[in-house]
Amino acid sequence: MNKDVEELGAKVLHQWATLGDVDFVNIVEAPDAATIARVSVALGARGSTKVRTLPALTIDEFLAAVE
Repeated sequence: MNKDVEELGAKVLHQWATLGDVDFVNIVEAPDAATIARVSVALGARGSTKVRTLPALTIDEFLAAVE
């Protein structure tokens, strides 16, 4: 999967196997929302992966946005 993500223009930063409702958590960095949309659609189209995207901001970016 990491190679596929990188070929689509994003980078896998961290991966965890988890117990509970979600089996795996991957932290992926992409230059923009369009790139992560491509990754989500490409991986989701395989049918073996369910993707949930949660855009994140650093605390400084968040504070600047709400000021």
